[in-house]
Amino acid sequence: MSVWLPTSPCTPEACSGHVGRTASVPHAVLRLTGAVALILLGILGAPPVRLLPARPRHAVVRAWSAALVRAFGLRITVHGSPGPPGGRLLVANHISWLDIPLVAAVLPSRMLAKSDIRAWPVLGRIAARAGTLFIERDRIRALPATVTAMTRALLDGHRVAVFPEGSTWCGRARGTFRRAAFQSALDARVPVQPLHLAYLRADGEPAGAPAFVGDDPLTASLWRIARARGIRAEVTLLPRIPPGRYTDRRDLAAAAQRAVAGRAPERTTRSAPPGRPTGPSGQPTGPSATDKDSAKRPAASVHHWVSSSPAAASSLRTPS
Repeated sequence: MSVWLPTSPCTPEACSGHVGRTASVPHAVLRLTGAVALILLGILGAPPVRLLPARPRHAVVRAWSAALVRAFGLRITVHGSPGPPGGRLLVANHISWLDIPLVAAVLPSRMLAKSDIRAWPVLGRIAARAGTLFIERDRIRALPATVTAMTRALLDGHRVAVFPEGSTWCGRARGTFRRAAFQSALDARVPVQPLHLAYLRADGEPAGAPAFVGDDPLTASLWRIARARGIRAEVTLLPRIPPGRYTDRRDLAAAAQRAVAGRAPERTTRSAPPGRPTGPSGQPTGPSATDKDSAKRPAASVHHWVSSSPAAASSLRTPS
């Protein structure tokens, strides 16, 4: 492994335990069966869906992605305004492999993902057919070509989604936003839209089951999520950073990180469809992201903060 690769202090043992109700084994198996059926449907349906015009194609992707998240028993709540359509760079904190269908359920986009995912059984094939841009994280020399591909996609009017922490964190702490991906937004002169993702228990505290951290096997993560009950997946669409506000990718990355860290979502127990976001008041409720993400083992202090506060509803509709 290259020494420059970002790492997280989070581990499955420290972060991924589920507190609360659990589903029975037959119920969990039923959930997994439903998820597998949706994945197979996605593989079969991907070629004709890609031929559709953008608006109906995005509608199908949103519906399929939302159904996949809900197949695991998670409810989806969306806050904030997505703004007008068009090319933009979406940047979000990274907790789980579930982040990918969760973002797609709200704002369908071309994802930037590590090349390892392409080798995943079934899911890798879906990701490739969905137009995912893959990055070889252990080859720094491949980075310029990846940024160029992202810039082209943005210039073509696509939304490109990136998890700039470069590694998954448990949701109670966050890593530093790596700046390389932000160069594509500067080169294409498109807005950057920060997103805050959270998986919450019924009491508003972060749920451990969805966290896909450390050396957690994918099969163990799938089973753990299928067994958990009462988890809500929450997406907060934060105000876009317009092109031209920052001319340096370091400053742009720092601004996006501050938005994600400081504009934590308000909490609500009401579930909203992915197409109808609700609006936060934007009050900061938590600390900034941690300054370093190179720790090799968990520190108890990074897992203590949680946030919970109420939210108001809105009828804004997610664009295609």
